[in-house]
Parts: sequence; C-alpha cells; structure tokens
Amino acid sequence: MSWQPIIDGLMQGVRLILTGDREVMQIALRSLETAAAATGMAALIGMPIGVAIGLGSFRGRGYLKTLFSALVGVPTVTLGLFLYILFSRSGPLGYLQILYTVPGIAIGEAVLVTPIVISFVASAVEARDVGVRDLARTLGASEYESSLAVIREAWSGVSLALVSSFNRAFAELGIAMMIGGNIEGLTRVLTSAIALQTAMGELGLAFALSFILLIVVISLNFLIAYLGRER
Repeated sequence: MSWQPIIDGLMQGVRLILTGDREVMQIALRSLETAAAATGMAALIGMPIGVAIGLGSFRGRGYLKTLFSALVGVPTVTLGLFLYILFSRSGPLGYLQILYTVPGIAIGEAVLVTPIVISFVASAVEARDVGVRDLARTLGASEYESSLAVIREAWSGVSLALVSSFNRAFAELGIAMMIGGNIEGLTRVLTSAIALQTAMGELGLAFALSFILLIVVISLNFLIAYLGRER
C-alpha cells in the first residue's frame, strides 16, 4: 500500500485551508451557522423543560428524566428517516417546504440535541437545588426568586449542555444527508461534504474539511472538559 495519495491529500488539504479556499470556507461557515441555529432552538425549548424537571416534584418526574436521557442516544439515521417523512412533500409538514434546505437541517439537528439540553440542565439544576433553594427561601426570597438563584448557581452545567449540544449538531452526518440532501452550494455541510469527497477520491478537499471539523470539535471538547471541572 502506497502512502503517497494520503500524503498528497494531507498537503493539499493544508494548502486549501491556508489559502482560504472559497468552497472550504463556505462549507465551514454553513456548518457553523446550522449548528448554532440548532443549538439556539434547542436551548429555547429545552432549557425551560430542563429547569422544570430539575426543580419540580411532580409525579412521573423520574420517568420523564429517564425518557430524555434515553433520547440522547437516539440513532440519527432513524431520526433522519422520521423527519424526512414529516418534511417530505406528501408528509404532514410538507407544506413548510423545508426539506433539502438549511433551515430544515437546523430544525432536524435541534430535534436531535434538545434531549441533551433537557437532560444536562435538569441534572445541573437538581444538583444545586436543595441547598441554594432552601438558603434563598431562608433569606426571604420568593419561589420565583429562589428558582432563579438555583439557575444562576447551575450556570456552569447549563453552559456544558449548550456546548455539548453544539458539538453534537456540528458533527452530525445522518440528518444533514437525509434532510439536507448534500446539495452543492446550498445544503452541503462539513460532514456530508467529507463523505462525498472521500467517495469521489478528492482527498485534498476531504482532508481540508476534516481538519476544520476536528479543530472545532476538539476545541469544544476541551471547553466541555473545562466546564465540567468548573461544575
């Protein structure tokens, strides 16, 4: 086996990044924007639910926590298939016309990472709840004010949830392929572009995109580790 194609691909990939290749930059920016939008939607939906579960004492709370924890590991191809059927022209949400669009990918990724936000936020709030909430009440705080105090104390855990969600959305392939369709110049993101370029034998572009993906994911993992220690 010759290592030359791999070496050539690595060198070409580095060159494409250093020269700011337009296609590489567009795909990378599209991936960042999509993951950021997905994380934002997941935060808007998941954080209130996570806080309610973390602070609540209602019946079935334990089962609800277990459900969202289980959904964290849902197979992305299964979720992608379900969303494809929903968003297809003949599906229940076909009238939205978001299949094979960037907003469609973002919504699909948001569905994927929302359980992460809910589970992490609920655990973070629950861990801080007892002492902080009781102390706030002792000092005369209302129920609403004591809940806000718990959320502030749990902010490192909340931040961990958001960073983890962005990381998962940014590195997602199944939903990006099935909902986005990997359309050049429109819905092609880092993961789907890497898969395509590798299959075509375009190792230079595949390596360039992989380097960017790795840099972002590794940086986020370091941030997750730091937030975990702070928590």
